[in-house]
Amino acid sequence: MKTSHKTIQALCECAILIALSLVLGLLKFFELPQGGSISFEMLPLFLLITRWGPGWGLIGCFAFGILQVFVQGAVGYGWVSILLDYVVAFGVIGLGGFFRGKAFAASIVGALARFIIHFISGITVYRILAPTELLGLTFTNAWLYSLVYNGWYMVIDLVLCLVVFAALLRTPAAKYLRAEDVRPA
Repeated sequence: MKTSHKTIQALCECAILIALSLVLGLLKFFELPQGGSISFEMLPLFLLITRWGPGWGLIGCFAFGILQVFVQGAVGYGWVSILLDYVVAFGVIGLGGFFRGKAFAASIVGALARFIIHFISGITVYRILAPTELLGLTFTNAWLYSLVYNGWYMVIDLVLCLVVFAALLRTPAAKYLRAEDVRPA
């Protein structure tokens, strides 16, 4: 079996970007009690999907979700919440890879896909916490609680990543974000 140069390049870049995401995930600006945090951990994953597209993006993002459980630890209520909030939620970020070469569109789609999974987890698994208090408000509706709980930190994470991408687009790194020199293996 012949392995192409691009396949080896994709594997190496995915491994480096996943490792960087794991490290950045440990450096949190803020962490919520039932999971969810504000950090730059999605930035390397967004770079991965922007550069390599949905195939490598899905593989890399699912790998990150699995590794995150073991490296960073998992906050969950049973195996279903761990599966949804880590493996699936981070795995679907790879769907943003359909916007390969478009950093902003890929990031927004990836973050939205992740939010949807966290939202589903909130209305199915975490509904056991209702009524609960968040941001000084008491929530009795699981749908509204999940929307607010997951929405506010996801929006902040996405905005932080988009600001970094905007800054990078003004540097020579812009070529890397556009992925002009890479074709999927």
